[in-house]
Amino acid sequence: MEFGLLVLGLGLGGGAGWWLGRWRSPPPPPEVLPWAEMIQTLPYGCLVVDEENQLLLCNPAAQDLLCLQRWQPGQPRLLLELVRSYELDQLIERSRSQPTPCVAEWAFYPPPGESAPLPITLRATSQLLATGCVVVFLENRQPLVELTQARERWVTDLTHELKTPLTAMQLVAEALHQRLEPPLQTWVTRLLGELKRLIHLVHNWLEVAQGRSSVRNPTPVDLAALVQSVWQTLEPLAQRKDLTLDYGGPASFWLAGDELRLYRMLCNVLDNSIKYSPAGCPIRLTITPQEMPQRVAIDVIDQGPGFPPADLPYLFERFYQGQIHPQWHESGAGLGLAIVRQIVTAHGGEVRAANHPEGGGAWLHIQLPWTAAPLLAGGALPTQER
Repeated sequence: MEFGLLVLGLGLGGGAGWWLGRWRSPPPPPEVLPWAEMIQTLPYGCLVVDEENQLLLCNPAAQDLLCLQRWQPGQPRLLLELVRSYELDQLIERSRSQPTPCVAEWAFYPPPGESAPLPITLRATSQLLATGCVVVFLENRQPLVELTQARERWVTDLTHELKTPLTAMQLVAEALHQRLEPPLQTWVTRLLGELKRLIHLVHNWLEVAQGRSSVRNPTPVDLAALVQSVWQTLEPLAQRKDLTLDYGGPASFWLAGDELRLYRMLCNVLDNSIKYSPAGCPIRLTITPQEMPQRVAIDVIDQGPGFPPADLPYLFERFYQGQIHPQWHESGAGLGLAIVRQIVTAHGGEVRAANHPEGGGAWLHIQLPWTAAPLLAGGALPTQER
């Protein structure tokens, strides 16, 4: 009898302990269980959190990326207790309010003492599931970042090495051009043209390689005056096609920035418009200040054939050359708009490309931040129009 009671007590105690353990650590929902086995062999990280942001599933790749050695399968814990990543938390919260997948990329710093390198560039894509859970796929972008940095260093070193001899060759060719007579002078003229093209390409490479750095020592720049200065430089090219600049905006507008880089940005944008505009058509450029938020919009619109729709997602990629339109007779190295985006980004702004809904021509929309108080007397917004 005593032995029977002992067995019964052990059975009841074990059953109570099992149910208590189940109550403290609820299993993943049945809808999530099929994921557990499937995600284990994925080459990229994958994790699933429930409605309370408890970590339900996590494959080995995600454990390595996020240093989640403390997490044990079947023991849901708040993700915040395991991973201190503000960007990951914000990505999951955005997923709960958006029906489409959310994407984020950031530098993840593992906890002190972990063997993982610091930092790791992660790219995550999250999606809200029908069960209320959120699935997050993680990709280690650090090898790609390091490869890109090595490539940029190589391009920078190469262009620096090319710049000096090309400049010396140009000086020699110019001296020969003045001393020779036709027909020998014709060959030197062609040589000078090719040298100038190579020097221009080298300058573009340098801008691409160095353009990621932000503006360190901004100075006051009159954007309206800069537009006029750029147009005066490009006007000989515009006169060949009888093009004019239709400017709309303040007579003077100051912002803080790098004047040389902003000049390069406007020069690339207007040069593109001149290349692809039909003869005799004006190029519209407007500057529109905004008080809330304090940003200035720069819109450049031409009357050409516009951007091919298939090219729009890739226009700002380096070396991208899209479809050739029958009306276009010129093509570049595919760096002009990439340089524009880098300069705008370095100033904390944004740039978008589209075809204008009215005329169908190419439309570049640039937004740059500005602060009125330090640059304008009394902090007033400039309203005087040209």
